[in-house]
Amino acid sequence: MSVERKEDKKQEIPLSNRMLRVANMVTKGNVACDVGCDHGFVSIYLVKTGISPKAIAMDVRKGPLASARANIEEYELTQYIETRLSDGVTSLLPGEADTLICAGMGGKLMKRILEDGKEKVRRMKELILQPQSELQGLREYLRQQEYLIVKEDMLKEDGKYYPIIKAVPSEKKEFEKEISKMPLKIQDRYGPLLLEERNPVLKEFLLKERQVYEDILIHLEKVPNDSSALNTRQKCRREEIIEKIDMITAALSGFSEE
Repeated sequence: MSVERKEDKKQEIPLSNRMLRVANMVTKGNVACDVGCDHGFVSIYLVKTGISPKAIAMDVRKGPLASARANIEEYELTQYIETRLSDGVTSLLPGEADTLICAGMGGKLMKRILEDGKEKVRRMKELILQPQSELQGLREYLRQQEYLIVKEDMLKEDGKYYPIIKAVPSEKKEFEKEISKMPLKIQDRYGPLLLEERNPVLKEFLLKERQVYEDILIHLEKVPNDSSALNTRQKCRREEIIEKIDMITAALSGFSEE
């Protein structure tokens, strides 16, 4: 009777499609560390589905961590999932986890977590990252630290676009291999593998973004220049928008070969 209840629970784990995709990027057999675990359902899913033999769910906030602990107890997984109050990977011991998961936070915060815990993070086998912003800066950081992006995904959920990155520590020789024909600036902004694989969700995002910037450009052209100072600001803004449109157009050029 108890086994049936646990099996039923497995089907009820309340994860969004976005978080399911994040969790399913974890390599089977890896011990996972979920930084910013929120309610702990990613760790629960990983253990219940047999992807991870155990997991460490960490959060800097006491409230979500208490919620995660309660959920883990409800799913009877306290033997396999440990909760820890932690700012980034501060509470993680070196070599304690194979996979680092960071999802649902800004790219700037992710960079800080990776940088502050550099020695511990570098010993891990893989990073699963789902940044909400500052994508270009995060990918640039990964490249500079010689992490190789080995898998990327992108999905649209509730009207928003979410990229997911899987990166591994790499040897310099391996890292220097060309992934995409696009300039590094464009790869960092939109994702080397998303571009190389002509991801359809990325294409949809690019088309939408280009239209937004083109509309802004049209609006700027209609605004009267009442002063030299205003004219200078408008000129800088216009140049900035044109640069973004050019980058999007360059990224879309790879899709035209389909």
